[in-house]
Amino acid sequence: MILPIVAYGDAVLKKEAVEIEQDFPDLKKLIADMYETMYHAQGVGLAAPQIGKSIRLFIVDGSPFADDEEEEDFEPDPRAVGIENFKKVFINPIIEEEEGEEWGFHEGCLSIPKIREEVFRKERILISYYDENWEFHEEHYDGYAARIIQHEYDHIDGILFTDHLSPLKRRLLTKRLQNISKGDINVDYKMKFPAVKKGR
Repeated sequence: MILPIVAYGDAVLKKEAVEIEQDFPDLKKLIADMYETMYHAQGVGLAAPQIGKSIRLFIVDGSPFADDEEEEDFEPDPRAVGIENFKKVFINPIIEEEEGEEWGFHEGCLSIPKIREEVFRKERILISYYDENWEFHEEHYDGYAARIIQHEYDHIDGILFTDHLSPLKRRLLTKRLQNISKGDINVDYKMKFPAVKKGR
């Protein structure tokens, strides 16, 4: 089932999400719905707060970036999981380490449509997490895979990519962000706008 994606301005996007237990109700269906929602919106990652659930869960599929991976200008981590098969579920994740130089990339977000800005993040991470079968993993990622994880991990900490921008850049985006909150934007997927008046 395709779920509406929560737009910028909704309080759930600014809350620190909570860990879940193994008996979380209908978890498999939730994960399946999140994948369907993400693919419908042509995203590469989706965090539970973006569908209104403040829990520490996100999904990724970085395969659209596979062709770009070779263009990275830093030394790849031989321990890192490759992006070509990078379809994963992260439950109760913890980023254990972030290392390397910071590098910039124009990020976007399904909750903040039609805005892309350069965000700087570390090249490599080590993350521990449970998968959809509640098996524990501790894995290294670098490049685009690391960036996608860092972006989605921010979501479960109540952080948006716009929070990484300079105060001036955020001020320049104020009007566009307000328009998104009000639903004054055309998008090709279902969204829930926090500032839309009832009855509209």
